[in-house]
Amino acid sequence: MSRSLKKGHWIDPKLLKKLSKLRQGDKTVIKTWSRDSVISPAMVGFTIGVHNGKDHLPVFIVENMVGHRLGEFSPTRKFIVHGGKMAKEQSKTA
Repeated sequence: MSRSLKKGHWIDPKLLKKLSKLRQGDKTVIKTWSRDSVISPAMVGFTIGVHNGKDHLPVFIVENMVGHRLGEFSPTRKFIVHGGKMAKEQSKTA
């Protein structure tokens, strides 16, 4: 962990302020650049647009995500297949 247990979880204060203005089940996407914020139980049911370096990816928060960080659900790298003859042959047969 990047933060000691005695300090507790860190959540961006601006993000908490935006969440407090909305009611549960609201469909608006909350944009944030704070990828290191920990998901708390208060965030469950909201959609948060997490910045991946290029744009905001919408992440719908469910109970299983509590305790994880927002950045874990917004990948920053996009994998494009490796080229070559073998890759072309495999894609034709699949």
